[in-house]
Amino acid sequence: MADTTNFQAATYTAGGTQRDAVALPTAVFDGTVNMPVMHQAVKAFLANQRQGNAATKIRKYVTGGNQKPWKQKGTGRARQGSTRAPHWVGGGTVFGPTPRSYAQYVPKQVRALARKSALNARARENAIYVIDAFNYDAPKTSRLAALIGRLGLDGQKVLILTNGSKPNVHLSGRNLPSVHVLPYSDVSTYHILWSDVVLIEAGAIGHELSPVAEQEPTERPKPAKKAARPARAAKSAARDEDEGEETESKSARKTTAKKAGAKKAAAKKAPAKKAAAKKAPAAKKSAAKKSAPKKKEK
Repeated sequence: MADTTNFQAATYTAGGTQRDAVALPTAVFDGTVNMPVMHQAVKAFLANQRQGNAATKIRKYVTGGNQKPWKQKGTGRARQGSTRAPHWVGGGTVFGPTPRSYAQYVPKQVRALARKSALNARARENAIYVIDAFNYDAPKTSRLAALIGRLGLDGQKVLILTNGSKPNVHLSGRNLPSVHVLPYSDVSTYHILWSDVVLIEAGAIGHELSPVAEQEPTERPKPAKKAARPARAAKSAARDEDEGEETESKSARKTTAKKAGAKKAAAKKAPAKKAAAKKAPAAKKSAAKKSAPKKKEK
């Protein structure tokens, strides 16, 4: 799948200021994407990461079993020669794993073709950015994180390829989980395909860019909130109306219940008042009789 193409890559400074786009070298970025070769290279890379330390003991390495469990004849049981035989509990393992190497060899030209195909695949997706120079005097994670944020790459896997070994850049990106820093000459097919975006230093691909003045980052406008859909808005309005009606009906029920309770209480108090009124005149008459003077007998 070869298609000769001239790729242009967006170019930025180490601070995130945009520059004029540069052309990617046609010796590497010629449009070649060979899927089977990339698969072979990635499979070999992952296989070479395996340690292959799994191991079990066969019967000659298991402790014990140097004595016959019982005599050969006369017990009625099957003849046994050792308790470390595979069919005994605690015996040796048959055909178990032993330490081995999972390494796969891929020819140098095949590795180069796979790496070239991976870079072309990212170039076809416009996922390659060129940075003029990473001149870090000291490790600074916030500086590298600010560059990634200014390029709008937050939440993406970023592979940074430097021009040679640059420890300060490596230490700056070591604490960022979605950032991987490697020299351009040491990058593998696996790392390129792992990343979503590749940042390449200009000197690594043969470009020498003169420094330019950094510009202050402009704040990006916040995305406007999406308007609610008409159906959802109508449903919410209907729910609000239903809730309002329910509250009104509840309040009306409460007021009627209070009035009914007041009437019942008044009805209960009325007989008691009448009884008290009847008792009052009788008490007055008895008091008047007591207070009246008795006539003297002649």
